[in-house]
Amino acid sequence: MSQITIHNKKALHDYFIIEKFEAGIVLKGTEVKSIREGKANIKDSFARIIKNEIFLFNMHISPYSHGNIYNPDPLRERKLLLHRKEINRLMGLMTKKGFALIPLSVYFKNGRVKVEIALSKGKKQYDRREEIKKRDLQREEKRYKINM
Repeated sequence: MSQITIHNKKALHDYFIIEKFEAGIVLKGTEVKSIREGKANIKDSFARIIKNEIFLFNMHISPYSHGNIYNPDPLRERKLLLHRKEINRLMGLMTKKGFALIPLSVYFKNGRVKVEIALSKGKKQYDRREEIKKRDLQREEKRYKINM
């Protein structure tokens, strides 16, 4: 059976990734089945620390198609499960201006849903342009080496 993975492709484009963490997530009812079907979106989601707990906001999990009438709100906030030391470390780092917690991927590990979150810093427009220029230069170098 393949690992179901949902990626946040925009995160790598918009943020510098400083450190990654693996967190469990508290889900209700049929949300796990929806994630197994790949019907989740983390593109615009982010995490915040509230009262020494980390919550994930704007993660959209579509209602399970074969579920009953009880389907939780698709955009509800979901609690992330981390060790206390990790939460304290993140709290210390998040006090600096410009840092954000963003989810990079959602996947299954030993039958449990895990979220890979990253401590990140937002890129400015000129940072993105520089990155595009570097990629273009690397492509041209490869083409030049192949033609030689």
